[in-house]
Amino acid sequence: MLTRCPITVFGEVLFDCFPDGTEVLGGAPFNVAWHLKGFGLAPIFISRVGTDRRGDAIRSAMTAWGLEPAFLQTDPSSPTGRVAVTFEDDEPHYEIVPGSAYDVIQSEGFWQLPASSLLYHGTLALRHSASAAALAALKARHVGKIFLDVNLRSPWWSLGSVLPLVDDADHVKLNAAELALLTSDVLAEANGASLVVSMDRFARRHHLETLILTRGALGALVWRDGESVSVGPAACTHVVDTVGAGDGFAAAFLLGLCLQWPLVESLERARDFAGALVSRRGATIDDLGVYEQFLTSWSSS
Repeated sequence: MLTRCPITVFGEVLFDCFPDGTEVLGGAPFNVAWHLKGFGLAPIFISRVGTDRRGDAIRSAMTAWGLEPAFLQTDPSSPTGRVAVTFEDDEPHYEIVPGSAYDVIQSEGFWQLPASSLLYHGTLALRHSASAAALAALKARHVGKIFLDVNLRSPWWSLGSVLPLVDDADHVKLNAAELALLTSDVLAEANGASLVVSMDRFARRHHLETLILTRGALGALVWRDGESVSVGPAACTHVVDTVGAGDGFAAAFLLGLCLQWPLVESLERARDFAGALVSRRGATIDDLGVYEQFLTSWSSS
């Protein structure tokens, strides 16, 4: 296990609930923590679930995977988070149900947290003041770098709430649409050199160390120290399910930060792992052999 790079992951864990009764475990921070564990790290995952069957299922899944559940809080009155998925004309629609346990994460017990070199969090869990206050308390004691994974879901965000999070972060990941929303910069909606200019403006304005922009089938771009690097899409990817691909990308990039991979290698490897995810059903993988194959190929390249 790679214990020399402790990572703390803060945010939502939930179930995507489909009309046929199928329920799929997820939530971007949970997915990231799951992948990091698969890669051999020992992330600390901070979230909150209800005293219900879904909360029990999450705790059981974490324990079975070896993901430490000590900081998975239990709420006596709020239910475990869920997203109600419906379909209209075969198009999915998502209702991120409010009043979930992850909305009211508490800061009690944070003094017991081990020191970490990286703190990962998103934006969705901060829609409620309670979880936002808990993250602020966590940041107050955190001495390492901060990785912000922007995940804008209407109506659960505002410029006034998200931009201060960008200011606090060292590394930020988002997509082109989110960059355009946060900058009101028409160049963010363009391609090529214009998009790089928009990234440069945004990164310098918020004093970022790294700005990562995922582009789906077009690959990804990374800005660092005034320079940009791009990669195309993963080779020969048969798309089955794109849910959670960005979370896999974030986890592999975090691994690269831990192991101090060169920037281009981090970008390519994150792209390749995300590509493997979209060729499978679901946002997580419960087969350690898949992670071991990637680690072996990366160590030999």
